[in-house]
Amino acid sequence: MYWENVVVDAVDPQRLGRFWEAALGGTNLTDAPDVFETRVSVERGPTLDYCFPQVPEPPAEPQRLHLDLYGDRGQSDVVERLLGLGARHVDIGQGDVPWVVLADVEDNPFCVMEARPAYVDTGPVAALPLDSADPERDAAFWAWLTGWTRAEGAGLVTLRHPSGRGPLLELCPEPAPKGPFETAKNRMHLDLRLEVGDDADAVAAGIEERGGRELHPDWGDLPWRVFADPSGNELCVLPARG
Repeated sequence: MYWENVVVDAVDPQRLGRFWEAALGGTNLTDAPDVFETRVSVERGPTLDYCFPQVPEPPAEPQRLHLDLYGDRGQSDVVERLLGLGARHVDIGQGDVPWVVLADVEDNPFCVMEARPAYVDTGPVAALPLDSADPERDAAFWAWLTGWTRAEGAGLVTLRHPSGRGPLLELCPEPAPKGPFETAKNRMHLDLRLEVGDDADAVAAGIEERGGRELHPDWGDLPWRVFADPSGNELCVLPARG
């Protein structure tokens, strides 16, 4: 199984998806009123699809996963380009920091990062910070789930694709516990894809053995299964292709 998607809930998938496709230099996969998908590949590294499914209303819960974009020495130019695409400056209490906090066209905060050695060869997304109640525990969970390995980061528990290229998955100490799924679903989550021959029930059992749990949302008959990691962050496991 492998990490396939970064999923962002969207009231207007085409508007939000087109913003992020331009921001990341993605290759379009789907452009429809109810879902937009774009692909970002890192040479000799991972390929991740960024998916924007439609939801009926804007998310209201605190954001537990966000994008840190690669800025490096061209940080100010990256910021200006994103502002031109429709982003805006926001204050989320960050104080005096070397990175720049912006919001996208649906008010999802993200960061444009300064130069850091850990961000060499990440591609346009430097990192995906994910809130965690226990970063060491959750790093072991996500390493098993994705096949990504421990890496040098910026003082956080960090995973990276085995190629040593592509974005960092950073496990950040959470400012507050995750709310219940029924009332505080994350606006962003990660999707895993089974390979041919993988046993979906064995994967579900492995998730539970490592502190996660299966969720059973009332969304009708879905081809994928919904889980939460040990800190309550939602994820989906998609069936094998073919």
